[in-house]
Amino acid sequence: MSRFLFSGKGWPYLLVPFIPAAVALEVAHASAALIFSAAALGVVPTAALMGRATEELAARAGPGIGGFLNVTFGNAPELIIAFFALKEGLQEVVKASLTGSILGNILLVMGAAMLVGGWKRERQTFNQTAATAQSAMLLLAAIALFMPALFQLVHGDGLPGIGDERVDFGSDVESLSIAVALILLLSYAGGLLFSLRTHRDLFNPESELEDHAGGWSVRTAVLALAGAGLAVGVMSEILVGSISEASESIGLSEFFVGLIVVAIVGNAAEHWVAVLVAAKDKMDLAVNISVGSSAQIAMFVAPVLVLLSFFIGPSPMALVFNGLEIAAVMLAILIAVHVTNEGESTWFEGLQLLAVYAVIGLTVYFA
Repeated sequence: MSRFLFSGKGWPYLLVPFIPAAVALEVAHASAALIFSAAALGVVPTAALMGRATEELAARAGPGIGGFLNVTFGNAPELIIAFFALKEGLQEVVKASLTGSILGNILLVMGAAMLVGGWKRERQTFNQTAATAQSAMLLLAAIALFMPALFQLVHGDGLPGIGDERVDFGSDVESLSIAVALILLLSYAGGLLFSLRTHRDLFNPESELEDHAGGWSVRTAVLALAGAGLAVGVMSEILVGSISEASESIGLSEFFVGLIVVAIVGNAAEHWVAVLVAAKDKMDLAVNISVGSSAQIAMFVAPVLVLLSFFIGPSPMALVFNGLEIAAVMLAILIAVHVTNEGESTWFEGLQLLAVYAVIGLTVYFA
């Protein structure tokens, strides 16, 4: 047991004590900074358990349904966190966390994977066709996401500010956001058909995930997934409830907390898996995790949140990002397209990706 906990796959579960600690601090009305910190750390093991349970179910269900389960539940923690943020009316924090997830996957995760995996190797290779397809899908999704912002620039009163929590953009922008969300979901469905059926051999998820799944029964995996989902929900509600006060007390903007902190904790376990498999020279899986997760955020999570916002929260959320988010995401995606178009990577490319992420992080901190 101790060997597993201190292994590359088991370390997130060392943070389990922060789950009851966050609940206790919330009940005791402790300082918002303490509550936020404990809840953020508590999200990590719950997200890790959700990911493990999903992989176990995927291993039992076969490559087709298994692949669908992986891509559907892969970003469930971010979706749950964003759901509670929408309930609180923190729409700009939601959009910042979506942006942060895309940036984190492309720059932080892929950068760390290339750096660690390529450190003792001259170069690493991965499936160029699959990586290029995912990068192109992500680029097209980003263009669709940012068209409402361009519409707002031309016909509205400008983009939202860095310090805004919620902005009412009017019915035209909201209607456009719904239409774009539906188109993105249709495109996402087409992407599932492409990766899981017509071109399944390019993505071969079953061979790469053998080391990570296959030991649990279906009953155990389902119960673990349900329990993890409940725990993520509790931690997310506590986390979101303390964001505003905690960010003010520790001197960080809600924008920075959403784009950097929330995005990292929701993905921490999955991020670590990408680096771990890259160290084992499995760059196909590492690139698939980083670029594929970013595409899923843009094409599935963001549209679903737009549609949900019409039923929860004080007002609908329009797909209008601020200028810094648009610039950062477009530059990051262009970098991803450039890095993946040759089908090989080196440690220096990973270092450059991490440097870009650091520059964006500093810019967001001073924004």
